[in-house]
Amino acid sequence: MDRSTARTRQRGRRLPALLARLLGRPVDPAAAAAPRSNPDAVVDCAVYVSGRREPGRPHYADAYARARRTRRSFVWLGLHEPGAAVLAAVGRTFGLDELSVAQALADGHRPTVQRHGEVTLLVLRTAGYVEHAELTDTSEVIDTGDVLVFLGDRFVITVRHGAAGTLTPVREDIQRRPGVLAEGPWAVAYAVCARMVELYLEVAGHLERDLERVEERVFARDRDADIQQIYQLKREVVEFKRAVLPLPAPLRALLEQRDGPPPALHRWFADVEGRLARAVEQIGTYDDLLNSLLQARLAKLAVDQNNDMRKIAAWAAIAATQTAVAGIYGMNFAHMPELGWRYGYPGAVLVTALAAFTLYRLFRRSGWL
Repeated sequence: MDRSTARTRQRGRRLPALLARLLGRPVDPAAAAAPRSNPDAVVDCAVYVSGRREPGRPHYADAYARARRTRRSFVWLGLHEPGAAVLAAVGRTFGLDELSVAQALADGHRPTVQRHGEVTLLVLRTAGYVEHAELTDTSEVIDTGDVLVFLGDRFVITVRHGAAGTLTPVREDIQRRPGVLAEGPWAVAYAVCARMVELYLEVAGHLERDLERVEERVFARDRDADIQQIYQLKREVVEFKRAVLPLPAPLRALLEQRDGPPPALHRWFADVEGRLARAVEQIGTYDDLLNSLLQARLAKLAVDQNNDMRKIAAWAAIAATQTAVAGIYGMNFAHMPELGWRYGYPGAVLVTALAAFTLYRLFRRSGWL
């Protein structure tokens, strides 16, 4: 620790004691010397100077004050599902308006980019693949959430909702690229966008394998896929579409706005946009394939039902011959042929048996049985 940093911390510790003396209150030496700690919702907080992280994990208010005093520096505050009290305090510290704080409290946002005064809000959807041994009609395949990125002059705040899309790998990766991180808060926005698109492509790869297994079952001869499984996978893909498909328009608007990323980062955002287009194309292909599989399964069900109806009709025709003979000889007429014949009963049974066998062979040959 350099001398200037030590002196700054010492002055910060003396300030509460000085205020207490001026107000005539007793001074607690332990409380005056203890540094402030971040709330539990704070995943990480750091000050970056010229693209490099400063040591320690200071309180976000102290970090922001330091970033405003130092040239080419900013603070990155990462939050995960913060409460109303924490967000209200963060909003007062960084100058966020009430609408921004209210948006950060809720989840389920649509991807968008907004401008609130001097602060730009970028909303992204997160996605994660849920491992499962076998696809069922209740399997959760994709877990989604969202992340809100607040971009100011000397700060960037990321607020994440949901378990998917953790930003710890994003911070670790961008810290190994000080040349990019030196561009300021927009470098963090680029890293978050790149990570989200990377997750989209990973989830798309897992979805492709699920679709291949469903396709094999749909067209297999020995077993049939449950149509409820196809519907469940269709619902998961629709949720995935809602997370990914609305993003290209805000990302394009971000590059076109005047107060957007610095020119040095445009090519990096363009690379993210290109990979996002590939993810959108894959998801559209998967949706079309699921529609085709669903139609094929419905057509197969219709064919199976038609085959069952033909079998029922064939057996009904065979049974009708027995019923006809039995009905005729069951009539109470006095004069009927063969009633007095010794071999009349065996002859009637033989006739019905030959008729049933003949009809069975004909229906078998025609494919009805």
